[in-house]
Amino acid sequence: MNQPVMTPIATELRSTITCPSCGHSETEIMPTDACQFFYDCKGCGELLKPLEGDCCVFCSYATVPCPPVQENGKGCC
Repeated sequence: MNQPVMTPIATELRSTITCPSCGHSETEIMPTDACQFFYDCKGCGELLKPLEGDCCVFCSYATVPCPPVQENGKGCC
């Protein structure tokens, strides 16, 4: 009986973060060795912090969650 071959999914490192205050969007490269707790909006200067229950600003405000969440699921950080 043949076992299905699991193909590893590549971790996406680019994510577009959008400021909830002014709507400015910026594509950033996420760190792979730590969660990013703060982000200075390049549009209005607002200091973004993770929403309750999220580990980082990418999980709260961006198009792609942080690398640890991509690899291990929510709540892994």
